[in-house]
Amino acid sequence: MPVPLAPYPSPPVPFTPPNGGQSQLVCSGCRNLLLYPLGATSVCCAVCNAVTNVPPPGTEMAQLVCGGCHTLLMYIRGATSVQCSCCHTVNLALDANQVAHVNCGNCRMLLMYQYGARSVKCAVCNFVTSVGALQSNEQKPSS
Repeated sequence: MPVPLAPYPSPPVPFTPPNGGQSQLVCSGCRNLLLYPLGATSVCCAVCNAVTNVPPPGTEMAQLVCGGCHTLLMYIRGATSVQCSCCHTVNLALDANQVAHVNCGNCRMLLMYQYGARSVKCAVCNFVTSVGALQSNEQKPSS
């Protein structure tokens, strides 16, 4: 006699604190983005099981993409540099008001450079674009 199949279990509902607040950080192991409830002190990654400490409440975080391996890095806002845990490249961490943008004079790729620089070299085509005076295609930095 066949055994009747039990109904599929309902998927687990993720824990959400009463105020509904969640935050995010980058896993210290596999660099995946982790969501966690506000008030947590550490988060265990479901992918690699690495435990990542949560910064203290009120700590402002920022993100940048590593110039060496293009991994998303998260760091405490105000840091001047961030070392990538994957490729060990030391990345310059500039505030939004310290950077400007210009399109490459050769391939038109949007380039970011430290405000005040005289030129910027394109990482795609290696063309050096002069940025001494504000050009019509340059965006002023935000203040």
